[in-house]
Amino acid sequence: MNFSFLPKYWPYFMLGARNTLLIAVFTVLFGVVVGVCIALLRLSKNKILRFLASAYIEFIRGTPLLVQIFIVYYGLDKIITFPKFIFLGIQMARFIPGVIALSINSGAYVAEIVRAGIQAVDRGQTEAARSLGMPQFMCMWHIILPQAIKNILPALCNEFVMVIKETSLASTFFIGDIMTQYRIISGALYLVIEPLLIAGVIYFILTFSLSKLVAVYERRMSVSD
Repeated sequence: MNFSFLPKYWPYFMLGARNTLLIAVFTVLFGVVVGVCIALLRLSKNKILRFLASAYIEFIRGTPLLVQIFIVYYGLDKIITFPKFIFLGIQMARFIPGVIALSINSGAYVAEIVRAGIQAVDRGQTEAARSLGMPQFMCMWHIILPQAIKNILPALCNEFVMVIKETSLASTFFIGDIMTQYRIISGALYLVIEPLLIAGVIYFILTFSLSKLVAVYERRMSVSD
């Protein structure tokens, strides 16, 4: 084992860690938006909307993420011309499709989390709101969703941890994450195991730290309840 390269190439790993967190943050934000919309369609009284939402969830959850990334990357490339500029050390033409693909995947899982959170809210509150003449959309927006979000926040935080690990698949297109930096360093030094171990340790530190923060948050929520 030879880690003498680490002092020189450590900034590459730090850049990869920062980019990985950026990708994960944007993925979770867009994934939550997609997930909430799909969850509401899943709970709709319209059979067609329910079918489309269910088909989306089943397809996304039933196919490998890497396949979805390839489909989105090459599919969108034929439809949309992404900006070629580099921002914060990230090539936007690769970053944007990667985030879109990960968000579409995350949205399917978030949709089930949101649906479970909505269904966990006592139906009596919905009936009380409707008896006061509140429209269904207003009832969902002001009464049900705020309570559901409180219930699902720990699960959403865990989804954030999962997304951090899933970003490694997007490194196929060199979007600047940890695994992208590993491939750059490995190609420059003709080393495989040593840079890979460093990348694994960084992933572990990120996910372990976030998991502990989620655990602390869950304990505080249980105390407040």
